[in-house]
Amino acid sequence: MQVVIYDGSFEGLLTAIFEVYEYKIQDAKICKEQEAIGSLFGQTRIVSSDKQKADRVMKKLKEKISINAIHQFYKTFLSEQRDIENVLLRYTQYVIATKKPVENNFSHPDVLMLQQISRKVHREKHRMEAFVRFQLTKDGLYYSLIQPDFNVLPLISKHFKDRYADQRWLIFDTVRKYGLYYDLNDVSEVQLNFDINQNDKGQLLSIQDEKEELYQKLWQQYFSSVNIAARKNMKLHIMHMPKRYWKNLIEKMPAINRVSDDSQ
Repeated sequence: MQVVIYDGSFEGLLTAIFEVYEYKIQDAKICKEQEAIGSLFGQTRIVSSDKQKADRVMKKLKEKISINAIHQFYKTFLSEQRDIENVLLRYTQYVIATKKPVENNFSHPDVLMLQQISRKVHREKHRMEAFVRFQLTKDGLYYSLIQPDFNVLPLISKHFKDRYADQRWLIFDTVRKYGLYYDLNDVSEVQLNFDINQNDKGQLLSIQDEKEELYQKLWQQYFSSVNIAARKNMKLHIMHMPKRYWKNLIEKMPAINRVSDDSQ
């Protein structure tokens, strides 16, 4: 076995796939740098991201599969599931080696896995677009902290740029330690060393706009007023709005401790 090590980026993964073909590596295992440290299995090959090589792989895929399947391929990569790189490698090999269209051949385990995982990532994308709640800082920046199951920031960038084009905002993924910052012109990635703990929460409160607490209370009152107690269906409600998102939803903050953990 030869371990092919890449930098964790999508371009890096495509480069690694290209080099598996370029160097005719028969028994390749692709993994990220941090996962390959101390690997005892076989030889290792370190790949440097190369746009031209990555573009060639993507061009080949686009010749063989639809745009929808390309999107599924990318979303599957963003899932960050264990060993997902090798699922995508086998999928690519299958696509390239087969003359007829294969993207709907769900009897193939890797095609089926792409379908299933990409759907989960797509669902998480829509949930983030619905559940992001901004808070205002003293210097006029709207910020939101999220902890998505998958790395969906690249998928939600356009939605928030289009919807909130007239205000500066920051959406920060506290799990992956990076965020999207919009400066009224462009969206860029930012890296921050941020942990959700009591000290950081206190710092966040200190930078909030003085009217932010009032806005939050008004929103909570509105949310309570539109709820009809007689029609309350907590099981259905949690199905559409899982409890793991509640801690970042302003309208849910007073209610978090009122629902038992077995409701998740």
